[in-house]
Amino acid sequence: MVARLAKEVITLDTEIGQTETMIENRFHRHHHAEIILSMPGFGATLGAEFLAATGGDMACFDSVDRLAGVSGLAPVPHDSGRISGNLKRPRRSDRRLLRACYLSAQIAIRTDAASRVYYDRKRSEGKTHTQAVLALARRRLNVQWAMLRDHAAYHPATTTAAA
Repeated sequence: MVARLAKEVITLDTEIGQTETMIENRFHRHHHAEIILSMPGFGATLGAEFLAATGGDMACFDSVDRLAGVSGLAPVPHDSGRISGNLKRPRRSDRRLLRACYLSAQIAIRTDAASRVYYDRKRSEGKTHTQAVLALARRRLNVQWAMLRDHAAYHPATTTAAA
């Protein structure tokens, strides 16, 4: 029985590897692949997940705010009566898109200096880790939108010290 189960695990592992290879190959054929891969935090798997969640075309979203609303990165009002200005995280959003944006932001904190600076600034403002990562994810979504709109690759901002 152990040998049979081991063979099934090996077979499943092989199938998973083949599926991942097919996903990566399909992703690299997409016309936005190079733009998405140029941004720190996005690899072939997260890039493919981002494209699958958005449908592969940003034209179906009117603006970056609409895309952020669908992804769950834009706060929604939670007002009642005369009380206004209460914002909360939306409950209805595309979980795949939110996951792709959140994970890419977490990776970017470790790999991109500008993302790390932004994250540290949000933490110093008193935000929790999750809130800071979500704020970074929203900021990165704005950059991603502009990159895809302009068909331009990511260029990290170079900061120069004032003399």
